[in-house]
Amino acid sequence: METLNSSPNSRYKYLIVGGGMTADAAVKGIRSVDPVGDIGILSAESDAPYNRPPLSKGLWKGEPVESIWRGTAGPNVTLHLGRTAQVLKPVDKRVIDTENNSYTYEKLLIATGGSPRTLPFGSEHIIYYRTLADYKRLREWTEHGKKFAVIGGGFIGSEVTAALTTNGKEVAMIFPGADIGDRIYPHALAKFLTSFYTKKGVQLQAGEKVIGLEDLNNRLVVKTESGKEVLVDGVVAGIGIEPNVELAVAAKLKVENGIVVDDFLRTSHYDIYSAGDVAEFFSPALGKRMRVEHEDNANTMGHVAGRNMAGKAETYAHLPFFYSDLFELGYEAVGELDSRLETFSDWKEPNREGVIYYLRNGRVRGVLLWNVWGKVEAARQLIAEPGPLSADNLKGRIT
Repeated sequence: METLNSSPNSRYKYLIVGGGMTADAAVKGIRSVDPVGDIGILSAESDAPYNRPPLSKGLWKGEPVESIWRGTAGPNVTLHLGRTAQVLKPVDKRVIDTENNSYTYEKLLIATGGSPRTLPFGSEHIIYYRTLADYKRLREWTEHGKKFAVIGGGFIGSEVTAALTTNGKEVAMIFPGADIGDRIYPHALAKFLTSFYTKKGVQLQAGEKVIGLEDLNNRLVVKTESGKEVLVDGVVAGIGIEPNVELAVAAKLKVENGIVVDDFLRTSHYDIYSAGDVAEFFSPALGKRMRVEHEDNANTMGHVAGRNMAGKAETYAHLPFFYSDLFELGYEAVGELDSRLETFSDWKEPNREGVIYYLRNGRVRGVLLWNVWGKVEAARQLIAEPGPLSADNLKGRIT
């Protein structure tokens, strides 16, 4: 059965550092090959592995918290919760945590994910939205607070804003860009989305940089560079993450944008693997190295890493997809979504339903399926095509 926080100085055939979706997927990958080998999970979080997307989606629409658990339990699986790996000794095959507990392994997976970027002020008053604890804290705030500031106009910021607004809260959304998601959406769609959020009642503060936060009689004053002040009951920030590579760097593993892995998800040390948000891998479809911070990559990459730790030799050639819910709008997407690329929008209904293609040098690099569902595999196949492709031969390709 699954064991929680067993005694220190533990020996494992498989040790996983990190307790998120990638870790759970790795356990399932290991178990598909080796049904009995001892598995240890060393997690800084106090909760067992759970699905993260519902934290900014389904839980705000009435789904129960109980629905997010991954069910990591199984024979010979031990969860060491609330413990952070501090030292990795590859030669000794040993990990030491911050409480000086020691864990040895035959195969190790580093799935440490990332930590939110933070602002240099107001740490005790800002939720950097990422974990179940963050969700619970924000839920508690909403029981008493009426107005909230959301800092950031990207993936997390736009989802949390929609969730809070849908739950009857006033939201001031503050971000430095000209429009919501202007780094990924074509200009016209970003403009539409900004207008769409405004019509939903969101108080947009575009082109603004937050420079300070003041606690004022149990309410908060958010201060911007232009001199604006916004009085709120709580502040949420989604301004990106940084991969947790410190353990790997100290152990002298190869690290660039993340922990560098080969086609089999091995690091520069043969018995150490890495997967998920923290890992940098080569994408055959895009012909470049990349790091992906989304659910599909965590699940698929973690599963392959687990199987390979247990003795398989399977390459990771998967091109992950990601998705988002923005009020009644939503999308699935594959590949590179960069508004600086050439784009072609094939609308069935302008800004409401259609497919947007991102191109470079006659090849499709990314596909945004805007309110179009079940077409991810078709998008992957299109990205794999050598081209040349243009607006003329892309129209109607995915419907």
